[in-house]
Amino acid sequence: MTQSTYDVEAVRTWLRGLQTHIADALGNFDGTPLASDSWQREPGGKLSGSGCTRILEGGQFFERAGIGFSDVSGTALPPSASAARPQLAGRGFDAMGVSLVLHPRNPYCPTVHMNVRLLVATQPDAAPIFWFGGGMDLTPYYGYTEDAQHFHRVCRDALQPFGTELYPRFKRECDEYFFLKHRNEARGIGGIFFDDFAELGFEQSFAMVQSVGNAFVEAYLPIIERRRDTPYGATERDFQAYRRGRYVEFNLVFDRGTHFGLQSGGRTESILMSMPPTATWRYDWQPQPDTPEARLYSDFLVPRAWV
Repeated sequence: MTQSTYDVEAVRTWLRGLQTHIADALGNFDGTPLASDSWQREPGGKLSGSGCTRILEGGQFFERAGIGFSDVSGTALPPSASAARPQLAGRGFDAMGVSLVLHPRNPYCPTVHMNVRLLVATQPDAAPIFWFGGGMDLTPYYGYTEDAQHFHRVCRDALQPFGTELYPRFKRECDEYFFLKHRNEARGIGGIFFDDFAELGFEQSFAMVQSVGNAFVEAYLPIIERRRDTPYGATERDFQAYRRGRYVEFNLVFDRGTHFGLQSGGRTESILMSMPPTATWRYDWQPQPDTPEARLYSDFLVPRAWV
């Protein structure tokens, strides 16, 4: 496949617009605009390029909301990117994407993650090889069946035009990926996840990624609109901080996006903006039986057919 057969500029333009659209929607919801932090990496190191972080900390609703756009090139694919494609090890790369993590203050409102990206492996005198990746997943602290069903329904509907087999496949991949092996425990209630995706060809694969990214606001905002005024106290905030510790563990130990950014020499502030502002750990803590905290484990942190 040659460079002329696909349009990287179209992906770049859409990603920038997606970041702006989501940031505007979140700023309107919170009542506080997200700040912009543009950055540039000059050529000469192992990574060059630019990006923009849209960030809100200490908002009226969001304790932290971060949406990053990055567009970078590197001299060699990091191990996290070439592990599944060892034949590409040592190639240069172009990578661009939008990634977000939102941490509401109210424990009854779930944390959410979404990412859409394009990676192109390059080599002199060889055709570039592209693939897309991304998805979205929900991490509640207090589970609601209707919220999980809504989130998964929107994910399914976004994929439906591109093949009925994609949602169950990407849901399974999400359940398998967002899993803390050392805890034998899911991070949340999943969603969809895909990587190394190019099987529809560039145009249709890009169209599928656009459908997923464009569906994010519809998937998430109705949930937090329903829960934003739910009363909570110290018990709920304490449990939220405990479960946020699991989020930190996954991001640092398993997340390939975090590993890719750090291994490639990316911008640390942008990579680690996904971390919650507060988190706690306890030794061998277990929830009391028949409590909402216990039901998160028994009813929600297990693979289920939500739609």
